Amino acid sequence: MRRLAAILYSLTSTMLASSFVVLVLVNGGQSLRPLLLAAGAGFVLAAPLAWGIARRIAGDD
Repeated sequence: MRRLAAILYSLTSTMLASSFVVLVLVNGGQSLRPLLLAAGAGFVLAAPLAWGIARRIAGDD
């Protein structure tokens, strides 16, 4: 399951990070700091999300 979670992390982290960056840009954030914080938050929040998705796929509820 760890391998599945790693594969899912690569997908979910890029999806969340890019979504958060787009949200910052739409809300008028144009400096580097808010963009980096949004991308970092996406990468951090993707870890438990990927683990949860992997558990649901593997059936380890």
